[in-house]
Amino acid sequence: MAIIHVDGQQHEVNGAHNLLQACLSLGLDIPYFCWHPAMGSVGACRQCAVKQYKDADDDKGMIVMSCMSPASDQTRISIDDEEAKAFRASVVEWLMINHPHDCPVCEEGGHCHLQDMTVMTGHDRRRYRFRKRTRRNQYLGPFIAHEMNRCITCYRCVRFYNDYAGGTDLGAFGAKDNVYFGRYEEGTLESPFAGNLTEVCPTGVFTDQSHSEQYTRKWDLQFAPGICHQCSVGCNISPGERYGSIRRIENRYHGEVNGYFLCDRGRFGYGYVNREDRPTVPEWRDSPDSDPVPLGVDDALARINDTLRHARRVIGIGSPRASLESNHQLQKLVGMENFSTGIEAREQACLARMAELQRSTGLPTPTPREIEDHDAILVLGEDPVQSAARLGLNIRQAALARRKALGESIGVPAWNAEALKTLAQDRYHPLFIAWPAATELDDVAQARHALAPDDIARLGFAVAHHIDPAAPAVDNLSSDLAEAARRIADALMAAERPLVVSGGSLLSEAVLDAAGNIARALARRAKRGGLTLIRREANSTGLSLMGGHSLDWALDELDQGRADALVVLENDLYQRLPAARVDAALSRADIIVALDHQHTATTAKARFTLSTASFAESDGTLVNLEGRAQRFFQVYDPAYLRPETRIHESWRWLHVLTTNLWGQESGDITLDTAIGSCAADHPALAGIVNAAPGANFRIDGQRLAREPHRYSGRTAMRANLDVSEPRPMQDPDTAFAFSMEGYSGYQEARQQVPFAWAPGWNSPQAWNKFTDEVGGHLRGGDPGVRLIPRAPGPHHYSQPSSSADTTDGLRALILPRLFGGEETSSMATPIQQRIEAPWLTLSHEDALRLGLHTGDIVSLAGERAMPVREREDWPTGWVGLPAGVIPGLRQSESVTLQKAAGGEP
Repeated sequence: MAIIHVDGQQHEVNGAHNLLQACLSLGLDIPYFCWHPAMGSVGACRQCAVKQYKDADDDKGMIVMSCMSPASDQTRISIDDEEAKAFRASVVEWLMINHPHDCPVCEEGGHCHLQDMTVMTGHDRRRYRFRKRTRRNQYLGPFIAHEMNRCITCYRCVRFYNDYAGGTDLGAFGAKDNVYFGRYEEGTLESPFAGNLTEVCPTGVFTDQSHSEQYTRKWDLQFAPGICHQCSVGCNISPGERYGSIRRIENRYHGEVNGYFLCDRGRFGYGYVNREDRPTVPEWRDSPDSDPVPLGVDDALARINDTLRHARRVIGIGSPRASLESNHQLQKLVGMENFSTGIEAREQACLARMAELQRSTGLPTPTPREIEDHDAILVLGEDPVQSAARLGLNIRQAALARRKALGESIGVPAWNAEALKTLAQDRYHPLFIAWPAATELDDVAQARHALAPDDIARLGFAVAHHIDPAAPAVDNLSSDLAEAARRIADALMAAERPLVVSGGSLLSEAVLDAAGNIARALARRAKRGGLTLIRREANSTGLSLMGGHSLDWALDELDQGRADALVVLENDLYQRLPAARVDAALSRADIIVALDHQHTATTAKARFTLSTASFAESDGTLVNLEGRAQRFFQVYDPAYLRPETRIHESWRWLHVLTTNLWGQESGDITLDTAIGSCAADHPALAGIVNAAPGANFRIDGQRLAREPHRYSGRTAMRANLDVSEPRPMQDPDTAFAFSMEGYSGYQEARQQVPFAWAPGWNSPQAWNKFTDEVGGHLRGGDPGVRLIPRAPGPHHYSQPSSSADTTDGLRALILPRLFGGEETSSMATPIQQRIEAPWLTLSHEDALRLGLHTGDIVSLAGERAMPVREREDWPTGWVGLPAGVIPGLRQSESVTLQKAAGGEP
């Protein structure tokens, strides 16, 4: 810590910060542009000028850039000095010379850091009367709109895109005051994190294209704290709604999970919520081939209860994309003995293994933020950017952190970004990847080992043995793999905080056991390491803690005639198992009830479909890959703006079915009672009651506002329905109000913040007002609670297989993919436009044996035809294809290839 003096006032600050970050952390306002809390300082914009004095006797001082000056002990500065204020005003005036006068029509208006800083400096007159420089804009893909005329040359965009996120196709072209930020030619931005440019850019150069098509000012949006449902990381989001549709998703700051950034699937994959063809009322089919008939709520519930009451046995199939509360209410409806998690058997076994390893290896599971503090990483059997993208960005920062270590050794502070980049050049912390295909992290990896799943496991077991000879050795290991294992083990042992990253993408328990052995070996060698295990879906971890049978078991029960009724919760079974397998089982069910917010292949087979709420219309709890239970809240009630709809949370539908079916007294269920019931029935989930404040939480007697203070048009929201405006919807489930009336400030510490706003701060940089220090943690505590404790005691090593699998023929190796590999986001139009054409990947040896060449069109197992791509480093005996291309195809399944007639896909 250090003592600094600001305008005569003494403050204690973090001495490792620069003066700008220290002052902002104190709540003092200094305008800035080029500096960003996650990316450090380059001193490009000159906007954060203050006057610094040598000592208490110095009455002259000198102008310095606060972002480039350390917060050393006894530093004396003035923010309010007239010369400093004049300097800052002149900088804004320079920057605004070529900036257009388009705030009223600019999509960034009211959400703009440039507006905030211009007001803060007092610049309100333009003296420049000459021709402005103009630019030509580029098409940058379906996510990002480009308007270069608004650029102020702060360099934030390229620093994030290239230096932080590892992109290569966005650059700065030109020199002096004539610099253009864009691609070398028009085309889609390739980085999976490109959407963050909409928040990183302090002006309106890069804007959200999906928002442009349904534009609404920030102050006219209604928000609620949300959790991204598109993978297992659990990033915090702020969905914004207007007129019953989600208009945009922004990052919601979480000090331990996602910080300031989201991946593009999480930011742009919300379009399924707004689809016109989704179920909005209960539906009934007389037969699978007939058209659905709309039903009223009471009629639908009565018919369903009547049919279930006469069933011999009802099986319930849950879902890892549904909340804990919904899955638990389904358990209560059918009984624990009749409940399936809706997860395929091998994946469920992997999930159980991952939960056990998190408890028992002796190494903790780091938070995503803590991953960045590890100085050697082994990624075993995962492609983090494709399967858990935000985590991949954390891993990249861990590799890049070698810069800070090198800087610390010669006294360069961690915030001096350009000096550290120059110092480190291409030196990174060691990162090793064992994965058959190229990854987005290869550019910072020391090595990537392109291996088959069995060889990945064997490599991992060998690494564990090198670290601790007590770990079992691997027989018949090739000299190349043995040497690779030695290098990896040496690097992990040389590190202070090694990290092992693995997961379930390959559905290989052997790979997980190998990762567990490495973690145990590191723990036994007293290393302060970590183990991170990636799951596939938003609530996979929660379902594994809740328990239940596999999806295979549920279909077997139907196949064998031991059940004749089925209730399916937010789960398209055809995405998980082969269609023939699912068809055969469903044909044995006399009654199928499906609850979902989308029409799927499974709802098409259902006799009854209940229209459920998406994440934007419901409340619930998810558990992310680190075991953190987090609550998401209803953004809007669809019944208020569309009274004809009958959309309800799944847990509310199921509660009514349960009370009616079993003759219990039907009382209105609330979120708090649903959470309490789930926690009481499942000891492993008992902590979820503390994941967020309950419905009775208040600040100064006020609920929390979902709408900004300037929210307009409340009395006209339903004018198309009725000139008489009803009372705003009341929310008995949460502490939030469907109104601007309520607490929305930053002065009182709180966890759940729907949107970031503070007086004078309208842009995403307003999050700095809610944190204990800039870039730190929310002052009310970061949301969520960890559920998976480490278990003390001795734990034994797993045994490797005796040799690699040498099965003849080809097997499917399904690779996770960010765009198109997840069910719901793939229904969003921008994501569909971003999906790349799929390829079938073969080794050169397999292609030669089959007489195939790159570009040949083949069909896999009689399904979709795709072009072949040969790769020299691809494992023999495996055919690679992206996830989501052939729904129901199982990992490692034997497949055949057939050259397509005519060569057309």
